Amino acid sequence: MAPRTPGDKRGSAKRERHAFLSWACIVFTLGMFSTGLSDLKKMRAAQSSDNVQFLPFLTTCLNNLGWLYYGILKQDTTLMIVNSIGASLQTLYILTYWHYTKNRRRVSTQTLTGVAVLCVGWLYFSMLLGQGEDQLAQLGLTCSVFTISMYLSPLTDLVEIVRSGSVERLSFPLTVATLLTSTSWTLYGLQLHDFYIMVPNTPGIFTSVVRFYLFWRFASTNQDKSSFKPLQI
Repeated sequence: MAPRTPGDKRGSAKRERHAFLSWACIVFTLGMFSTGLSDLKKMRAAQSSDNVQFLPFLTTCLNNLGWLYYGILKQDTTLMIVNSIGASLQTLYILTYWHYTKNRRRVSTQTLTGVAVLCVGWLYFSMLLGQGEDQLAQLGLTCSVFTISMYLSPLTDLVEIVRSGSVERLSFPLTVATLLTSTSWTLYGLQLHDFYIMVPNTPGIFTSVVRFYLFWRFASTNQDKSSFKPLQI
């Protein structure tokens, strides 16, 4: 048997890092997606969707489907696994919310609007753009912008937390899950030299660090009550 060359060792180490980061992305992201199960249980127990937000389910589902399409074009198994399961979970949450909500018309209108946007996007990227690097680049940029906006959207809540001095509205387990998920995807994108994966996940790291600081900063003002809310979206 021929001895392994330095190039073989570097290639083997690179494959091992890729496999490790791939599994980290799958485990941490699915763990974060599954936090919606607490809202599902809450709706079933109360037989109502009151005090549960609907738009996070819809926007996350659209985001999953966009990244699923990107993963299919890029032939990236990790992206396809994570986002196909994620889209399935979000669809379950959407259907459960629709079943228990008192305002089905509003939920149906928002869902149909999301489906229409999805169809328009699919027609544009599949029919108007030719297959190749330009198609992949534009789709990656679109998914990146959408993901960044989702990570930055809770900043208004963080401002309110600073004003009130209470972290009751924050979920500590979800903050941990977001940090681990964002970090794993950032490193995964860096490993692949794919900035469309790496860049949009860095805001998730930033917002998670800010949340950890808020937990630490206002912990002393919440000693007589739970310093954070249970795991939920």
